[in-house]
Amino acid sequence: MDYCRSQNIRLYERNFAIRYESNIPRQVGLAGSSALIIATLRCLIEFYGVAVPLEIQPTLALSVEVDELGIAGGLQDRVIQCYEGIVYMDFDRSQERQIHGLTAYHYEQMQIQPPPLYLAYHTNLSEPTEKFHNDIRGRFDQGEPAVVDAMQHFAQLAAEGREALLTGDQERLATLINENFDTRRSIYRLPEWQVQMVETARTCGASAKFAGREERLSELIELLKCWIICGTN
Repeated sequence: MDYCRSQNIRLYERNFAIRYESNIPRQVGLAGSSALIIATLRCLIEFYGVAVPLEIQPTLALSVEVDELGIAGGLQDRVIQCYEGIVYMDFDRSQERQIHGLTAYHYEQMQIQPPPLYLAYHTNLSEPTEKFHNDIRGRFDQGEPAVVDAMQHFAQLAAEGREALLTGDQERLATLINENFDTRRSIYRLPEWQVQMVETARTCGASAKFAGREERLSELIELLKCWIICGTN
């Protein structure tokens, strides 16, 4: 409603009800909460017949979680859910632009077939995303060199990952995915069970990393699905 008011869009008065069902495991870092918000946003856009530019839908959805729900997070999950498929994202300040008062960045939909993927998660040892990210976000905001350098390195890995995908270099992509996790491990205090999950995958000959919200490379390979039913009365 805030967006519509800012754009002088008048919404007609009709009631609606929303029911949702998701097969995304809870609190295992697969962006289940943002998937529900994106799905709800799509329903509301269709229900009210409002045109919201795709480039700012991730920012609009993120504002709901950060401002209304107090959940720490970034744009990456919301971008991949809005655009779907494989998306390269560049959050450099030189790419920042304002659309209808909301910030957008460079989002490139990559029209390629993804390499073979697998998904592993541990539901018995899950935790809320805000518990995991609040500390690292504070350290970044304080300018801690190790964290700032790591985030810049994640961006470089994403750029190199894009090239590996475009050229079909799966071996290089696997190396970058492993380097992503190793960089993450250098700045996070990771529980042993999380490290063991990655090391188990590596012993099987597979590359492995977390579907983390602070890394851009993850958004190249993270595939999420959510279903929501919107009814009216």
